[in-house]
Amino acid sequence: MIFGGPTATELSENSRKAYAREVKHIVGEASKRARTGVTVTFDDFNLEGVKFPHDDPLVIKPIIGNISVKRVLVYNGASVDILLHNTFIQMRYNDSQLTPIDMPIYDFAGVECPVEGIIKLPLTIGQEPRQATQILDFIVVKAGSTYNVIMERTRIHAFKAVPSLTIR
Repeated sequence: MIFGGPTATELSENSRKAYAREVKHIVGEASKRARTGVTVTFDDFNLEGVKFPHDDPLVIKPIIGNISVKRVLVYNGASVDILLHNTFIQMRYNDSQLTPIDMPIYDFAGVECPVEGIIKLPLTIGQEPRQATQILDFIVVKAGSTYNVIMERTRIHAFKAVPSLTIR
């Protein structure tokens, strides 16, 4: 579980609900999208490289800030989008582009991670003509990880994407 950051405004449930009502008031109701009429199907081609029984994590390769980033974990337990500092540097960004934040982030073991700052970057999933881009707030942390980015699961839903596995 990774928790903390700008979405964890306070610890009480009432304060989180009040914050959600405030955001809803400012942003308004989510708009309904028109259906595209595109049928989504999965076949054996989508199972290439999958070994059964399957319990692999969802790892994607999106474009972040115009750079294709490998090893992006979509993690159910994350409450924020994390960009590892070494990946941030490899993407040719520098610390002066970060906005400082004073909020703790806790790793899988519950240990506080050093937060370098926050940056807004576009994240693109899919391929033309079925491609979507959103601007996300990434919390940049100095931590060791197998992954370059850890995305919160709700981001996949915001893109209207459906993680799927065909069972044989």
